[in-house]
Amino acid sequence: MASRKYDINEFEEEEGKDYLTKGSPEPIEEIYKKGKFRVVYQTNTFFLPQLRDLIRNKSILNIRPEYQRRLRWDNKRKSLLIESLLMNIPIPPLFFYENKMATYEVMDGQQRLNAIDEFFNNDFKLTGLEVFGQLKGKQYGELHPVIKKGLDRASLSSIILLLESDDTERDPYLIRRYVFKRLNTGGQKLNDQEIRNCIYAGEFNNLITSLSRNSLFTKAWDIPPFNEIDIDRSYEDPKRKNNTLYRNMHDCQLILRFFALKDEENIKGSMKSMLDRCMQKNLNITPEEKLNYEYIFLECLELAHLIFNRRPFKIKTGKVEKVSAPLYDATMVSLSKFLKNKSTLIEKKAFINERLQKALNNANDYEILVGRGNTASAIKKRIELLSGIFKLAIS
Repeated sequence: MASRKYDINEFEEEEGKDYLTKGSPEPIEEIYKKGKFRVVYQTNTFFLPQLRDLIRNKSILNIRPEYQRRLRWDNKRKSLLIESLLMNIPIPPLFFYENKMATYEVMDGQQRLNAIDEFFNNDFKLTGLEVFGQLKGKQYGELHPVIKKGLDRASLSSIILLLESDDTERDPYLIRRYVFKRLNTGGQKLNDQEIRNCIYAGEFNNLITSLSRNSLFTKAWDIPPFNEIDIDRSYEDPKRKNNTLYRNMHDCQLILRFFALKDEENIKGSMKSMLDRCMQKNLNITPEEKLNYEYIFLECLELAHLIFNRRPFKIKTGKVEKVSAPLYDATMVSLSKFLKNKSTLIEKKAFINERLQKALNNANDYEILVGRGNTASAIKKRIELLSGIFKLAIS
């Protein structure tokens, strides 16, 4: 069986934006004097058993709000955290947001809390320790009682954030997400899609996440499939956690690319700007628009599978088979223009596959389809080439 690699380009850096005061008619000194967006907080200290109880009580603490990144830490990083707690090394505080009375969500510290919960649950063995090497390979249940007591006495400080603002027209969730972004600039840096997931959380973002779980999509990109247990947001499939596309939210970026590039007027500037504009434009998407977007995407995805023999978006170089993001973009966007010709395209799939392979064997066309970057001109030429093949098929 041919090995599979990904070809996903341009996961670019975001530029900072003033999301809170942009467009405000009020002078900045007045905003400051009135204390708008002033952060108010209180501090607490929790022993590890108390934290574990909080994590398990989902009615009190939401460890994975919708704007959080996906779990990234490997067992070594988790193990080093446990070792640091045993050594009483100061750990940066957790940040919680009180969104209702005595109800909290994690703004910063999700990875640490997950590591603590998994270790107490015997979900991984300690590895890569630098001081307590004798504990290598041990789960919590296998530790000496003295070591267990040491962990039970270990603690983490927390900061609970409350926000004061006399600007009642401003979205409180926007302020919350802005603080989240600031808190996450010092640790493992958020990538562009993780930032979009935070800043633009809403129905359109929920649609993107939902579509990324579709079985045809996960199959095309070799992402472990979702099942009933995945309804629980606290659950993370072990295999999926190790999948680069899923872990870094690149699967969601691929969904977003379809909607961003389907709008021809939006194909200008960098890929980053196209994706950001698309998220911003659809921030307040209506239920009817959401249903229509979902229908179009799934129709294009199913049609791609039918035309390309259940193996869409793939190119072969010798024994290596790659799933190509540029080819995915061009195929999906081009198909969205020919949905009314679905039956004809399926009938002519042999012709389409032959023409596509011929293009991939041509050095110039290959460069257009998968070789160039994601500039606006390259994207337009790519879509034009695929659209031309589909147009020939129905003529």
